[in-house]
Amino acid sequence: MSDALMQASGLTLRFGAVAALDDVALEIHPGEVVAIVGESGSGKTTLLRVLAGMMAPASGQVLYAGEDVHAMGESARRRLMRSEWGFVHQNPRDGLRLRVSAGGNVGERLMAAGARHYGGIRAEAIEWLKRVEIDPARIDDMPEKFSGGMQQRLQIARTLVTQPKLVFMDEPTGGLDVSVQAKLLDLIRALVAELGLAVLIVTHDIAAARLLAHRILVMRRGQVVEQGLVDRVLDDPQHPYTQLLVSSVLAA
Repeated sequence: MSDALMQASGLTLRFGAVAALDDVALEIHPGEVVAIVGESGSGKTTLLRVLAGMMAPASGQVLYAGEDVHAMGESARRRLMRSEWGFVHQNPRDGLRLRVSAGGNVGERLMAAGARHYGGIRAEAIEWLKRVEIDPARIDDMPEKFSGGMQQRLQIARTLVTQPKLVFMDEPTGGLDVSVQAKLLDLIRALVAELGLAVLIVTHDIAAARLLAHRILVMRRGQVVEQGLVDRVLDDPQHPYTQLLVSSVLAA
């Protein structure tokens, strides 16, 4: 019996003539960070959305804690996303309530998990703003007043405040300046290690995968062409496509 937190097997999905997923399998264990890498159109974001129950595969199965994600009802999946799961979007505006204050964004997640004491919720929100290096004096500011990097920090605080068991991250540093990316990656790495989270992270950034992940899956045209421990795959890639990805990074 596997101790995997999530297992997927035989996942297939087509968009017309394009195979977005072609017999994909993976598993992730508690406290493990798994990176899914590949160029645009490789199927990595589609895979993340299928694993998170946002899209249904044509065939195959996703099990979370032994339960079929796509067989459970929509309300059960929403409950999971409010409690045991979290999702960090590439565009933080997709993961934030833009008409709700910074503190309210963090507090809403706590309230969805059952918190009711206003003073306690606000104190926790202040603590999490500090943890993601946002000035707590900005607790009542609206997200639209924040820079893109600060919005992403706020989305991370909102997502992690309930300490979920499994977090899905879709290009969390995409679209940000290089210096902002580096600081955000350091923050994510520290929080993931501190909280012992299991994370599935989609990224096109090989350096980010090396920094954050324990294991890596390399996708091309809907298939996982190589997977294994990050250092093994990136230092000694076996598949020609992985070799090309790694060499393109080294040449940059």
